Amino acid sequence: MKNWDDIRIFLAVAREGSIRRAATSLKINHSTVSRRLSAFEEELNVRFFERMSTGYLLTTAGEDLLSIAQNIEDKVAVADRNLLGRDNRMSGTLKVSLPTALSTSILIKEFATFCDLYPDVDLQLIHSYELADLGKRDADVAIRITNTPPETLIGRKVVSMYSAVYISKEYWQKINDENNPTTPRWLSWSKRSEEDSYIKESIFPNAPQLNFTTNPDAMKASVKAGIGISSLACMIGDADSELMRLPPGIAAHHFDVWVLTHNDLRHTLRIKTFMDFTVKVLKKYKNRLEGVIEDTDH
Repeated sequence: MKNWDDIRIFLAVAREGSIRRAATSLKINHSTVSRRLSAFEEELNVRFFERMSTGYLLTTAGEDLLSIAQNIEDKVAVADRNLLGRDNRMSGTLKVSLPTALSTSILIKEFATFCDLYPDVDLQLIHSYELADLGKRDADVAIRITNTPPETLIGRKVVSMYSAVYISKEYWQKINDENNPTTPRWLSWSKRSEEDSYIKESIFPNAPQLNFTTNPDAMKASVKAGIGISSLACMIGDADSELMRLPPGIAAHHFDVWVLTHNDLRHTLRIKTFMDFTVKVLKKYKNRLEGVIEDTDH
């Protein structure tokens, strides 16, 4: 067991259950994963996986190695974080995990300024609605829309995010057509009780519901296409001229926006600088995030 990369490949296959998914998670070619895993088993003269038609299953030896490998991985991650935490350079890689909708709506154009200010920082954006594992350095900073940030991370609650119910202007006209009105439909995110509440309190409490999608970008596109009515973040809905708030158009608090990092990384200069920069940017867009509609008459 001479190479940490062999352990990383073993862990990825054990977790993903297939060579291709492991390769995707490691961002390397699947043939490399297959070749390295076979060589690893041959070197130790041990078979760690049963190759089944449904995927790779751990053998008894593989299960024994898994606990050891996870322990090694944890220790490597701790060492990695401790070393990075002492890094006071404004250069190097900076991995940031954040939701796609928040990035494309507000943050990404502001990050251009950060890149201009600090050209030696290699800013890498990881767009995901899942929380990255900062303990294992999947990311250095996480920008998250949540009311319950992980206790293992430190950071700041910066602003609140509000949502409202949106409908396409064209769909609204069809519903209100005096000669041939369209029946309104709700596009549901899930079976959450708070969702039922805003539907029941709306002007269409008895309209049929479609359990349509859980992806914010797809939901906005669906509302815009006139498939139905749904709740959207105000930063998304208010910015699109083809959408309108369903009367009476009241915005409600939904989640908070947090900027987070691992405790071991809090003193790393480029991480601290980026977090401070992002906090200022989010505060700049406070009204938009909270669904405050500017008075255009003044």
